[in-house]
Amino acid sequence: MIIDTHAHLNTEEYKDDLNEVLKRAQKNNVKKIIVIGMDEASNELAISLANEHDMLYATVGVHPGYVDHETTEHLESLVTKKKVVAIGECGIDLHWRQDNYDLQRSIFLEQIELAKRFKLPLVIHTRSSFEEAYQCLLPSKGKVTGVFHCFSSDLKDAKRAVELGFYIGIDGPITFKKAEELVEIVENIDLKHILVETDSPYLAPMPFRGKRNEPAYTKYVVEKIAEIKKISVADVMKQTTENAHVLFKLGGISS
Repeated sequence: MIIDTHAHLNTEEYKDDLNEVLKRAQKNNVKKIIVIGMDEASNELAISLANEHDMLYATVGVHPGYVDHETTEHLESLVTKKKVVAIGECGIDLHWRQDNYDLQRSIFLEQIELAKRFKLPLVIHTRSSFEEAYQCLLPSKGKVTGVFHCFSSDLKDAKRAVELGFYIGIDGPITFKKAEELVEIVENIDLKHILVETDSPYLAPMPFRGKRNEPAYTKYVVEKIAEIKKISVADVMKQTTENAHVLFKLGGISS
């Protein structure tokens, strides 16, 4: 089986055909999907969807793109809800905005403290900001874990993330032609530290690049990792599924 550890099924893109999307996922061996919250509304919807579908789980967080009009106050009442398995998507994004860096950092630090308090992993967004996020996490080394979602830095930073006790999230861009840095990361990071994701509806892998992504396409990420590491698809499925169960405490290794 495969676990898509990062999908935004709580967005408009799936309001008309979610059941069909889930059926296609199951046909492609994707048996569990983690639906990612980004603000109060999407957090609530992630939990609602997880309660409606056995194969879905939820995260709750405040994404760095939402910090101007969101606080973390609502999170405390949600983190203990059934099927909430992580805090996030949270982190720092300096690609789109630098002017509110202090606010982004403050909201991220609040969520790190929440993760420590409730013993939940973090789902971390970093874009042009690995160093800044890393420095926020460093004082809590050994006290918090999680995943650097859709990893977009280099091998040196990937090794630092793993040394900090975090997983590396690999998504559709691993299948793109200009993916040299990601290929180097997958070659050199032990599979025990890798999770597979889609980031649906974004970042669809080849051959669907530019179209709506969906959890069924996690298989293309798995196949590419197997190709790079020169191991079987079954071995990649087995290890990444085990990694997801361990990090998110999904209740067993088999389905």
